[in-house]
Amino acid sequence: MEMNQYLSMFIDEAKEHLQALNENLLRLEQQPDDIDIVQSIFRSAHTLKGMSATMGFQDLAALTHEMENVLDQVRGGRLKMNDDIFDTLFKGLDTLEAMVRDVEGGGAGQADVADLVERLKSMAEGGAPSASRPASGKDGGGSASSGTPGRHGLDEYQLSVIRQSAESGYRALHIRVTLREGCLLKAARAYMVFDALERHGEVIKSEPSVQDLEQENFDRTFAVYYITRQEASFIRDLINGISEIEEVTAEELSRSDLAEAPPQEQARAESAAASAVQAEQARTGTGQPAAASGRGDKPGGVAGRTIRVDSERLDALMNMFSELIINRARMEQLASEIRRGDLTEAVEQMSRITGNLQDVILKLRMVPLETVFNRFPRMVRDLAKSLGKKVDFVISGAETELDRTVVDEIGDPLVHLIRNAIDHGLEPVADRKKAGKPETGKVMLRAYHSGNFVVIEIEDDGRGIDRKKVVDKAVQRGMLTAADAARLTDEQAYQLLFASGFSTAETVSDISGRGVGLDVVKTKIESLGGRVSVESTPGAGTRFIIRLPLTLSVISAMLVKLGPEKYAIPLSSIVETGIIEQNSIRDVHGTRVVEYRNSIVPVISLAEVLESPHYRDDAEAETEIVLIRKGDRMAALMVDDFIGQNDIVLKSLGKYLANNDVIFGATILGDGQVALIIDPNSLIK
Repeated sequence: MEMNQYLSMFIDEAKEHLQALNENLLRLEQQPDDIDIVQSIFRSAHTLKGMSATMGFQDLAALTHEMENVLDQVRGGRLKMNDDIFDTLFKGLDTLEAMVRDVEGGGAGQADVADLVERLKSMAEGGAPSASRPASGKDGGGSASSGTPGRHGLDEYQLSVIRQSAESGYRALHIRVTLREGCLLKAARAYMVFDALERHGEVIKSEPSVQDLEQENFDRTFAVYYITRQEASFIRDLINGISEIEEVTAEELSRSDLAEAPPQEQARAESAAASAVQAEQARTGTGQPAAASGRGDKPGGVAGRTIRVDSERLDALMNMFSELIINRARMEQLASEIRRGDLTEAVEQMSRITGNLQDVILKLRMVPLETVFNRFPRMVRDLAKSLGKKVDFVISGAETELDRTVVDEIGDPLVHLIRNAIDHGLEPVADRKKAGKPETGKVMLRAYHSGNFVVIEIEDDGRGIDRKKVVDKAVQRGMLTAADAARLTDEQAYQLLFASGFSTAETVSDISGRGVGLDVVKTKIESLGGRVSVESTPGAGTRFIIRLPLTLSVISAMLVKLGPEKYAIPLSSIVETGIIEQNSIRDVHGTRVVEYRNSIVPVISLAEVLESPHYRDDAEAETEIVLIRKGDRMAALMVDDFIGQNDIVLKSLGKYLANNDVIFGATILGDGQVALIIDPNSLIK
């Protein structure tokens, strides 16, 4: 494997560990006495430190090492978490994230961490000297052990840990690994061995110490003492599966070899062994042996279930498939014109195969919004603290999947809206008390599917939007006249917030007040083919609603005609199609409606909306309709004729028709013609 491949792997896994550290630190802040959370944080920090040292990023490794020392004191009961420790650890995480971003950008991952390291050191020294470090897994050199070395080079404490684990049904192994002569990146190979071992058990001690292994201060051989439920042969095969390994021995220690621990060591060992057993059971799910080569953090992991694929390869695959869809439509049209049986049969078979292929490729591009949502709890925590507000941040629907391209771009707009909800939306604690509200404000981030769209809502229970203040500010800036302002609906008034440079903030801060944010939000969302709207109730709160297309590539649509022009309507918004008499359409308070299947449905002329010069709805006695739905509201869309259902490739129109809300893209049909794609949601108000 080339170095750049190692680097790519390091960056991806470092981001995962940093996200896990952020999430678990937030959990620990709510439950500061939960040692299980501390154990999870310690494990992530330790792995990140090993990875960083292996790749030669010493600043990363040094900072993570000191954070690990503080956590070690906490999990050993020698240090108690407090606000100062939490703030320092969070600051450390921010610095680590910045260094990883620097590495991703081609830098050396360096930063001035001296002050932060000294601060962490003083915190760690505030607790008693670490006696449980050897049981952490890999810092177990002789100098780190508090006991006197005994048989097998283990001190009494380490022997006690192994003995307690053995009584719980675990095997104690002494594993010796020899790398091949001339092995490059010895530290990387050692890390890969430890990573494999940690999936199926717990390392008690390494010879030489992990610090020496990370710095490649060893020849070709290293050894570990290890507890696991797996057979020795399984562990040998596991390590032999790693490249550049010359020899592996794994010998099981007999219980008679393990001396009785002194009483003071016994109590510590019982606690450490219990932690090791819990960690192993968490990896296997039930305490039973995990599947070979399975991922340790997933029950019953199976080898090869997931792989990392460069996003550019997926984009290339999607582009080629889009061309295939266009040509499939062409083949289907030719087959229908030629009417030759064997050709028709072959084209139908090809359509079935490409249909299955389409499902697979689209699923490959779908990722859960969780990948974006997970970054927000930490941001909310820091922002609430800086503003002196209490915030309950609730996330729902994080498992909702969306096209990867959209997910990659939606993060920044959501950051703006969440910061806006906390800063502008939620009142200060004193104001909430006066209004009879709970001191803690609530901000909700939710996502769900709606037809061929994904809806993301950011809602707060704050003061709501002051319509008068917004409108007065717009009039003051000359955006509209006072007379025009008086005629605006609430929805139209709230849309003024998205105007470039518009702000109602009284003061300028690093959070808001510079007139940037919401205009950027609207521009970005519309560039993704989406829409953003606002609902607000004064004194009760505000809700921003974002609608995004499920995918930016291939959708199923109904093709219709208006005279010689062809249009596509997404199938996900269509309830049914039908024919109605022109004389059945009634005018009720200026709105045309029709009774259809015992319901009164508004009638919309697509020809009028699009200002079609080639077709008039009232020219015939009967007219075809497409019944469309938006939430619980429906409308009958009048068209000239139906062409049929088809899978179409959605193409962006760029700046063309940018001011037309009804059209959100175009497609190329099988005969080479271009058909505009209608957004039914914009037609139902």
